[in-house]
Amino acid sequence: MTATKLNQAQLIELWDTERLDELSDGELLRLVQSQEQGSQQREEACAVLVSRYQALVRSCVLRYRDSPEPTEELMQVGYVGLLKAINNFDPTIGGSLAAYAQPCVSGEIKRHFRDKRWQVHVRRSAQELRLEIRKARSELSQQLSRMPTDAELAEHLDISAADLLDAQRADLAFQASSLDAPLSDGGDAGTLADVLGYEDPNLENALEMDAVWVHLGELPEREQNLLLMRFYGNMTQTEIGDELGISQMHVSRLLAHALSYLRDRLLAAPERSESR
Repeated sequence: MTATKLNQAQLIELWDTERLDELSDGELLRLVQSQEQGSQQREEACAVLVSRYQALVRSCVLRYRDSPEPTEELMQVGYVGLLKAINNFDPTIGGSLAAYAQPCVSGEIKRHFRDKRWQVHVRRSAQELRLEIRKARSELSQQLSRMPTDAELAEHLDISAADLLDAQRADLAFQASSLDAPLSDGGDAGTLADVLGYEDPNLENALEMDAVWVHLGELPEREQNLLLMRFYGNMTQTEIGDELGISQMHVSRLLAHALSYLRDRLLAAPERSESR
């Protein structure tokens, strides 16, 4: 049967008698595109076309068999592309549905990887090069009977080492690891978060104390000892006075002088750096 021999009423009649499998692709497409969205005739005609081109969808999905994405999920994505092809293909223009549907299915799968699977934004060129590297690695492994080096991969693909490294780094952004993931199979295994560094609140204090030590030696020896007893020995001014044989009031004046001197030196250092 051909589309020119069957009018719309005859197509509906074939649907009513459950003879859709006897229709050609062109006749099914006419039926799909002539019916309203959601109608039973349209849905069943689409189902027949999808069943006929299941092998085409699977062949497109097989290109990504090394991907961590489940095959069945990619098949569903491919079916979306196939349905778009069925809805948009015009049989009156010529050509075959298979030729039109193949790039639609492949494009839908590529968009799925590009837009939905990446955990962070990665340039499209790096994403595509990543797939080429996977294919080239497989081909070279068979030729060389070993895993190819980065230099061999770059030469085979005619790309620079920097572009190769960029694409390999993109692979890391495809699937993020959970910070709560265990580091091993052991029952008491730590998590990834346990081995990551964090901001140490004492680091800033260490830098400030290092700056103080630079100028501490400029003070008289008695004032140096006084500061050490007060801030490292945690002694009170009275205890320091008893230790040095001076009054608590004298200790207070010496502390004030020493701290004022160090403060001026520390604040003056950035000013001198900016003036140079």
